[in-house]
Amino acid sequence: MTGFRKGDHGQPGSVRFEAAGLRWLAAADGGVAVVDVVGEGPGWLETGRVHQTRATAVAAEEFGRALARTHAAGGPHLGCPPAGWTGDGFMGRAPLPLRAAPGAGSWGEFYAADRVLPYLPAAVANGSIDDAGERTVRRCAGRLAAGDLDAPQPALVTGPAARLHGDLWSGNVLWAERDGRVAATVIDPAAHGGHAESDLAQLAVFGAPYEERIVAAYHEASPIAPGRRERVGLHQLHMLLVHAALFGGSYGPQSVRAAARYV
Repeated sequence: MTGFRKGDHGQPGSVRFEAAGLRWLAAADGGVAVVDVVGEGPGWLETGRVHQTRATAVAAEEFGRALARTHAAGGPHLGCPPAGWTGDGFMGRAPLPLRAAPGAGSWGEFYAADRVLPYLPAAVANGSIDDAGERTVRRCAGRLAAGDLDAPQPALVTGPAARLHGDLWSGNVLWAERDGRVAATVIDPAAHGGHAESDLAQLAVFGAPYEERIVAAYHEASPIAPGRRERVGLHQLHMLLVHAALFGGSYGPQSVRAAARYV
């Protein structure tokens, strides 16, 4: 077998959602390279193999510029699913709320309702977030919902939503040599329409190689609104809460510390 085969692992539909996301991302003109979908069937997905090497600064900058073009391909509204998908999606083993039609309100309303609050009860139930921490996260969600923490999309994103990978931690960016140069390929998306800064912030959660050069090259291609550094923790809150809900432990306090910066 030349490809990499994976199954739903108890989450019916998850690999079909992944395949839809890969195709949607790959359709972005001049965007990031996406792992090939080799085949799929009920409960399984096969993708091409990526023979990895080390990232380079040049490859990181090329990735940043390509990511700007992927985001610019856009989506019809915040929370939209990838083309061809209906219903909610998945982010790893966690559910991912998606919207079939535009919702009312700001990006912050969407982010609070669909990317922050859905994961809080599980994190409280597993003990990783205590009562005081829950109140902090809810206060942050309140400011989000009111639109207090909104910021414009980067310049190339002219529609209501950027086309997001949605789970862009460093392990989902693979570096491989192609045609004599190193380039990035993305895998395992939780693709949806959202704010472009969310993908950029996720790169820093576990530390991507040359992360600052990725962002700098992105900014050259698609200028980011002033104050991005101050918003990184806000855009990481979704990923942190997903981890707190699934795994507990230190992810709960990390989530609360991130939220506390915005209350």
